[in-house]
Amino acid sequence: MQILKQMIVVAMAALLFFNAAAQNQAVLQKAFSESYTQEYNKKYPEAIAAITKINDDNNYETNFRLGWLYYENKNYTKSEAHYQIAVALKPYSVEAKLGLVKPLSILESWDKVLQQYEEILKIDPQNYTANYWAGIIYYNRKKYEACDKLFSKLVNLYPFDYDANHMLGWTYLNTGRNNDAKILFNKALLNKPADVSATAGLAKIK
Repeated sequence: MQILKQMIVVAMAALLFFNAAAQNQAVLQKAFSESYTQEYNKKYPEAIAAITKINDDNNYETNFRLGWLYYENKNYTKSEAHYQIAVALKPYSVEAKLGLVKPLSILESWDKVLQQYEEILKIDPQNYTANYWAGIIYYNRKKYEACDKLFSKLVNLYPFDYDANHMLGWTYLNTGRNNDAKILFNKALLNKPADVSATAGLAKIK
């Protein structure tokens, strides 16, 4: 009889737990639905308020959502803060790191942007966005050896991609590999005929 009573108590506790969890999910879904509606109407403060009501520092989804909404509302400092929480909660989340890059780029925190891309590449070495934009940062810093590796990887993965061929062409041009640069600029022009930048690159090759 004692065992039966214990089983009943456990069953009731489990039922209460699942009911509470179901109610919590309903609240979350309603808040997100309202938030999407307000965002669609470009009412970003209202969209933010809908999520803020149910936000929890331990909730990845709400903080990720707030990171995006604050970005759309041009509050880049708060956007960064919420994306940082999301990254801390899910360290292997590529989407959170890519989200964090958005406000960091507007704030011109390029070292932090590069750090996020490098963290992404540790998780997903073939990630197009991280390879390309980390390469752009290295190119702008004239670190051609570093961007060569990234753009070369993309050209191997996406042989007909304009951006990869175009940027590897400029990288080669800046490191004296003119013949290789010429090949890449011509490939880029197959993708975007008469492209101004690729044409300018070819004009520099004697």
